[in-house]
Amino acid sequence: MGQQQLLLIVLGVIIVGIAVVVGIQVFTASSSSSNQDAVISDLQNIAANAQQWYRKPTGMGGGGNSFVGYAIPSSMDTTANGIYTIKTAGTATTIIFQGVGNQPGTVDPTGSVTVEMTVTSTTATADIKK
Repeated sequence: MGQQQLLLIVLGVIIVGIAVVVGIQVFTASSSSSNQDAVISDLQNIAANAQQWYRKPTGMGGGGNSFVGYAIPSSMDTTANGIYTIKTAGTATTIIFQGVGNQPGTVDPTGSVTVEMTVTSTTATADIKK
């Protein structure tokens, strides 16, 4: 083989190697972003449940216009997407939930996807931590 053929083979191997590395990075970023979206979706479901509980009268097992005493239902506290907890105990008007996903974060690839959601009687606002 001539030097030109060896050079082309080496160049081909380098290009394939770079393509594989880029492909892995794109897949990892996509997986993390997908998990983040799923965690936010789960937190929105928990927020809706908390708002329903907030509006329900105490005589019917609700909060009577207060988040004090709300607990995440056991069917919602752990999903295939992550684990959900109450970060700040409910006050009469606000409760904060935290969701920790099962994929590395996009902001901090060394930790899991972490999202906090602040819920009031009418709003739910997500804050992405990792």
